[in-house]
Amino acid sequence: QVQLVESGGGLVQAGGSLTLSCAASGSTSNINVMGWYRQAPGKQRALVATITKLGNTNYADSVKGRFTISRDNAKNTVSLQMNSLRPEDTAVYYCAAQTGLVGLSVGAMDYWGKGTLVTVST
Repeated sequence: QVQLVESGGGLVQAGGSLTLSCAASGSTSNINVMGWYRQAPGKQRALVATITKLGNTNYADSVKGRFTISRDNAKNTVSLQMNSLRPEDTAVYYCAAQTGLVGLSVGAMDYWGKGTLVTVST
């Protein structure tokens, strides 16, 4: 089992920056992919960014050039640096992990954190 705990959410003005962090514990040696997903009010949970153990990254088109995902394998942490935030980035952000490499869809992730709320005001 793997436990994921997010931190760093909060309220920020449009154009501002915020960094989310996620710490993994438990059977972390089995983790291959780690990532961030978000769920806005009334919408389905969706991929934001993912990173493999080797450092290969993938981003949603809506965040490319504004968000950066990074990972520290030694510390079992993954971070999401979010710049130039927009009101449409408002959502609950979830950390997720996958032991295999079967895909990046929501259903493919094996473990989830409880989420952290990011609110971007105009």
